[in-house]
Amino acid sequence: MAFVDRAYSGLSNNIHGGFEVPDWLSAEHSTGTSIMAVEYNGGVVIGADSRSTTGSYISNRFTDKLTQITEHIYCCRSGSSADTQAIANIVRYHLDFHSIELGEPPLVEAAANIFRELCYNYRDSLMAGIIVAGWDKRRGGQVYCVPLGGMCVRQPLAIGGSGSTYVYGYVDAHFKKDMSKKECLEFVTNTLALAMSRDGSSGGVVRLADLTEKGIERFTVLGDQLPRFYEG
Repeated sequence: MAFVDRAYSGLSNNIHGGFEVPDWLSAEHSTGTSIMAVEYNGGVVIGADSRSTTGSYISNRFTDKLTQITEHIYCCRSGSSADTQAIANIVRYHLDFHSIELGEPPLVEAAANIFRELCYNYRDSLMAGIIVAGWDKRRGGQVYCVPLGGMCVRQPLAIGGSGSTYVYGYVDAHFKKDMSKKECLEFVTNTLALAMSRDGSSGGVVRLADLTEKGIERFTVLGDQLPRFYEG
């Protein structure tokens, strides 16, 4: 019998019915991921790919990582699907009570701070990177980045997930202040398309949303409609 290197083969020590089970069959579901948000005068554009993975296995090609918190506040999720979904549900619950007490819609900053508190207090057990984006009457369109560990910082743009490591150079070179809505949509689409072409954990379609005082307008760019670059 030939010797099999477990570390190389990717097989676990789990044995069911006399057969060894690959690690990816029992791995945690992850959103992969490439997520992004950009502020502009009057609102915010957010976007994400749609691929979820279980280890090295693609478990879902059409995940929606743009999650509604309130009518004017959304979050982009990266990391563990279960963790980020649970956190989003908890924040939504808190903000519902918060808006009833205030008698008005909650601020985007309030939502970001609740995400920050949860991600910080449970930093040892959560795998969650969040971008909080939305519009309120006090500060208009806003983007807050809440990475692993629970830091919270407002930025004019934020990128996250495994695909973000491939596009920092493109983002730095092409971002400019006071972009229009159309320019932001094009910028986010191009950035996510580049991330998806390089990152094996990102893929599927690009989901986009425009958040303004009027609410949300959503767009989907299918895989065969994504912009192409060096591939021609």
